Formats: sequence, C-alpha cells, structure tokens
Amino acid sequence: MKLIIASNNTHKLIEIKAILGDHFGEILSMREAGIDHETVEDGETFLQNALKKAREIAEISGCCALADDSGLCVDALGGAPGIYSARFAGVHGDDEANNDLLLEKLSGAADRRAHYTCAMALVYPDGRELTAEGYLYGEIGTERKGSNGFGYDPLFILPERGCTTAELSPEEKNAISHRANALHELVRKLEAD
Repeated sequence: MKLIIASNNTHKLIEIKAILGDHFGEILSMREAGIDHETVEDGETFLQNALKKAREIAEISGCCALADDSGLCVDALGGAPGIYSARFAGVHGDDEANNDLLLEKLSGAADRRAHYTCAMALVYPDGRELTAEGYLYGEIGTERKGSNGFGYDPLFILPERGCTTAELSPEEKNAISHRANALHELVRKLEAD
C-alpha cells in the first residue's frame, strides 16, 4: 500500500520512513507523488490541523495520507504558542524571532515548564482514520544552547539529560521526540487494527 506524507520536509520523511516502513509498500513526500497543494491550517487544535491535511491529501491522491501538526506549549503562557508555534512572532518559520519573543514573554518567570506536542493523522482512501499524539516534556531555558535541530530546540531543556534538544544529535532527538512518540503510538494502533 502506498502512503503519501503531507509534507516535503526531508528530515520528517526520513523519520517517518524509519518507523512506518514495514507497514507500507511505498512512502512518498507530496513532491515525490507530484502533489502541489497547501492546506489552510485553520483548526483550533493540532489534531484538527493534522486531520484536515491528511484528509485533503488522501482525497487528492486516492492513497493513504499521513499528516502531523506539532508545536510548543508553555505552561506559564497558558499553552501558547501552541498551534501558532511556527508563526509566534508573526512571520511563519522565523525561528530567531520566535525564540526572542518566547524569551521576552518568559522574562522573570519562575515556571518554565513546557512540552512539545505532535498530533498524527492517517487517513485511508475509504475514509477510515487513525490518530495518535506524542509529547516531549521539558522546560524553557534563559539562553540558546546547541546548534542542532530547529525551531525552539536551542531553548528546550531536557532536565533529565541536562541539555537542550539542540545539543542532541539528530538520532538522539529522533529517538525521544514528540513526533517519534506519536508515530510509535500510531504503529501500535496500526498493528491492533
């Protein structure tokens, strides 16, 4: 069975292929499948956005489609930036501005607990749907550390490891990430289906 990933992110594709490879005959990015489509992410939750993307790609392709939506949720900010993580400072994907704004908003905050959330949605051409969520818990540092990863990784501290996710190798991060946790949960559901 063919699976289309509702993304063209190379790193994401490698991680998904490694975890779901045994369950699908072929796994393709949207680009590899010849799909040029941008879903308007107007859901109020990560799961709503993931489902919308997967449903649209399944309908366009006639194949199974997998989509995810993820972001950072900070306790002291009432769960913000949440679904707006990539555009927290106003411009989509401006990691530096997003990190600067996060540091500004947490200036002097005692509670720096946070978690990454990833919602996954797998939609079959016949309309069946499987969903899963994964999390990675930590806290927000007061300065950037590390040069790996992207987004909020230079600020996201893993207390049990004593480092940020940007100080982990890609392999170490992928083994514990919110996306990996969601994918493993999805595999459990696939195997039980």
